[in-house]
Amino acid sequence: MQFHKVPQLKYTDSNTFFLLAGPCAIEGEEMAMRIAEKVIKITDTLKIPYVFKGSFKKANRSRIDSFTGIGDEKALKILRKVSETFHVPTVTDIHEVSDAALAAEYVDILQIPAFLVRQTDLVVAAAQTGKVVNLKKGQFMSPESMKHAVTKVTDCNNDQVMITDRGTMFGYQDMIVDFRGIPTMKEYAPVVLDVTHSLQQPNQTVGVTGGRPEMISTIARAGIAAGADGLFIETHFDPANAKSDGANMLDLSKLEKLLTDLVAIRKTINQL
Repeated sequence: MQFHKVPQLKYTDSNTFFLLAGPCAIEGEEMAMRIAEKVIKITDTLKIPYVFKGSFKKANRSRIDSFTGIGDEKALKILRKVSETFHVPTVTDIHEVSDAALAAEYVDILQIPAFLVRQTDLVVAAAQTGKVVNLKKGQFMSPESMKHAVTKVTDCNNDQVMITDRGTMFGYQDMIVDFRGIPTMKEYAPVVLDVTHSLQQPNQTVGVTGGRPEMISTIARAGIAAGADGLFIETHFDPANAKSDGANMLDLSKLEKLLTDLVAIRKTINQL
């Protein structure tokens, strides 16, 4: 993947990791702009290449009454406003073939959710837009099997593809990160570690996914030490009241300290 092809991506020569970060879901314009402004201030100071993340809709939910979005085009227009206001690229996930062309009009990177990464028609539709494609590794897939998902994209004459590891499920209610997968998957494409989703505790009896946010720093540090090209972090200024994935999200007030530490770790590794 040639990062200079990602529109508005800054600091690509800073020799550090890149960051995909933002709220789980777009809940409204004010919250999206508030989060983006804060993260951009931090990443500009630390010279971290930054992509604003926000789901325009949430299709994979535990319960039928869970929040799914504020309306597709309304949320996508907010993502476009973030990009135009702050001059940063944006990423959102898609769930159906028809989502690919729609979302491609508004964002720079199309993300394939982990549960859907084996859906050939969806991956191909994303690839054919010419946008960067971020493939989430299925919780049920080995690192080696992601080679085939990458090939689906490149066979569409699109070499703009990356892989995001979000943990692997061993048992019913926990996720485990196998850091051996990072160097393995880097043979196929740049690798991102999804820190916050790796700390989910799914399949809770109440129908709301739990999480271990106190372990975010541990997983992020290990990911950088293991050579991840980028990190994926969902963050919110009020995780307790976030409409999606609040249980495993990073409080926005803690992001600057975490990223400062991670940049220092990457700098040390670069000197080895």
